[in-house]
Amino acid sequence: MASASRRADGAPTTTAAVTTPAAGTTTAAGVPVSTTTAPRPEPQSVPARAVVLLTAGAACTAASGAFVKLSGTDAGTAAFLRCALALLVLVPFALRELARVGGRTRRLLLLDAAAGVLLGVDFVLWSASVLHLGASIAAVLLNVQVVVFPLLARLVSGAPMPLRFVLAIPVMLAGVALAGGAVGGAEANGDPVTGVLYGTAAGVSYAGYLFLTRLAGGRTHTVLPVCVSTAAAAASAGVVGGVMTGIATPHTAASWGWLAALALFGQVLTWLLIGSALPLLAANTGAALLLLQPVLAVLVGVVALGERPTAFQVGGSALVVGTVWFATRAPARERTAGRGRRPGAARGAGAAGAA
Repeated sequence: MASASRRADGAPTTTAAVTTPAAGTTTAAGVPVSTTTAPRPEPQSVPARAVVLLTAGAACTAASGAFVKLSGTDAGTAAFLRCALALLVLVPFALRELARVGGRTRRLLLLDAAAGVLLGVDFVLWSASVLHLGASIAAVLLNVQVVVFPLLARLVSGAPMPLRFVLAIPVMLAGVALAGGAVGGAEANGDPVTGVLYGTAAGVSYAGYLFLTRLAGGRTHTVLPVCVSTAAAAASAGVVGGVMTGIATPHTAASWGWLAALALFGQVLTWLLIGSALPLLAANTGAALLLLQPVLAVLVGVVALGERPTAFQVGGSALVVGTVWFATRAPARERTAGRGRRPGAARGAGAAGAA
């Protein structure tokens, strides 16, 4: 029997269990009727916390390009030291978490390490792209992940790609290109073609990292997965960076300071925030929200590097934000149908596989 109540805004609501006939009664066909009641599921709120965490992680990532340029180091050195310095912060917290909640399964540790290998490759290639093209355009190219990441989720775990997201892809990429300065942007500091190749390859590696991180998830651990991935990233960045540019010791305190900021904000905070948020979001939603990175990179460039965005960049930033809203906003009928589902039910096979 239904019982009436009121929401916080005063609107009447109905929370009820389905009423069934009394024990021993039958239907018109003579079939006995069960006397159990089926409670109506409570509506679930949108994972706002995950959205906030992922947005904060995108902001930390947006500052990374500026830190790389300000450090004055080469790509291999910046990539390796950002990981090595980050481990100084992560290891003590990871050991404390290990003592508090216990170990992580072997399978998940292997996923963490595999993700870290791809992350180290991404760091080296992306740092090289920053030095060749500038921080803004490098941030644009990194967003190749917006296509690769959902495709990986679709191919490997069967996570669906809504039509509205597929239609939004070219618009998002156009907005990202404009926001990053691909049209009327800053002059390149090196070889543009090489920078584009590095940036594109970095975006593919980054998508692989994001996908493996989503598969592994945080579970009961938050710091340990990031620590394992960072250690693996340091190893792969040392190898790839050593081959590409070599690893050199910075000679000034300023360089060490900017690399320390890169490690703290671009490594520790970024991956703690993103790693905690991605398993709670659908693949397409996470990828779309991460498109905020190039928009924020333009703002960081204004403050830290004295860059002045062009009209194209301002327009592209607005286009990205609007398209992110469009791609991640479910149609009204889906929001209505989704009320009462358990958390994660709408995330499809990809979320089930990650769990």
